[in-house]
Amino acid sequence: MIGVGNPAPDFTARNQHGESIALAALRGGPVVIVFYPWAFSRICRGELTALRDDQARFRSAGARVLAVSCDSMFTLRAYADAEGIDFDLLTDHWPHGAIARAYGVFDVEAGCALRGTFVLDAAGVVTWRAVNGIGEPRDLADVLGRLAA
Repeated sequence: MIGVGNPAPDFTARNQHGESIALAALRGGPVVIVFYPWAFSRICRGELTALRDDQARFRSAGARVLAVSCDSMFTLRAYADAEGIDFDLLTDHWPHGAIARAYGVFDVEAGCALRGTFVLDAAGVVTWRAVNGIGEPRDLADVLGRLAA
């Protein structure tokens, strides 16, 4: 698992609109990477809509939010449209779970990501991380608190 003080593994993934997002291109400001198991599931819906509703607070901290799941790009597009999500939902569909594996948050038995949260500084170094199980919701107030610190 990637620890605090380590450089975040770089990746490029497509968002819900088919656009390629490269982590390296986001250097210069903080980035919050949120791994989640499945779009349209109860806990994920609650977390992602809370992220949607708090976008102004993330933006005021200068942070870019990237939410990553093993869902296909088409599923993520349908989910974003249904929930009014305008931040990047990135697909880790193929190679299946490669990004989650690089961050140490892929659950092989379930075939999806755990609820991993990583806060990166402007240089791409992990400054905070938390990992919750599939059925354990994360506390987004912790993430905002870490950004403020």
